[in-house]
Amino acid sequence: MMDAFFPHMATTRDCTVRVSVSYLPDQSLPGQGRWFWAYHIRIENSGDETVQLLSRRWTITDGRGAKALIEGEGVVGEQPVIEPGESYDYVSGCPLGTPTGTMEGEYVMADSEGVRFEIAIPRFPLTASMVQN
Repeated sequence: MMDAFFPHMATTRDCTVRVSVSYLPDQSLPGQGRWFWAYHIRIENSGDETVQLLSRRWTITDGRGAKALIEGEGVVGEQPVIEPGESYDYVSGCPLGTPTGTMEGEYVMADSEGVRFEIAIPRFPLTASMVQN
């Protein structure tokens, strides 16, 4: 059931990142070259150690192949601590100047000893004709 809701996933070091994406026609203005998507991320900690999300790095590619690199501290203003067996969810958005594109990236995490490591954010499509069930 969860995999149908989060069709894109990647696992790194006992951390699974799941992504669901929705095209938002109400917030898009195709006549003005603006398309907008919301994406829902769930980060699951299946390990036996507490981890913290420190920062993010996204590569956003539009339908013409132009790439934008977005980096920053935390996600949606937070640097969540994820206990073993727990998960953290957030929703954010992405505007593009084309009706298609992709997003992918990495989160920089820290384990309970403060050692940093990266986990993959799976590549997922941004498609204006996408229909969600």
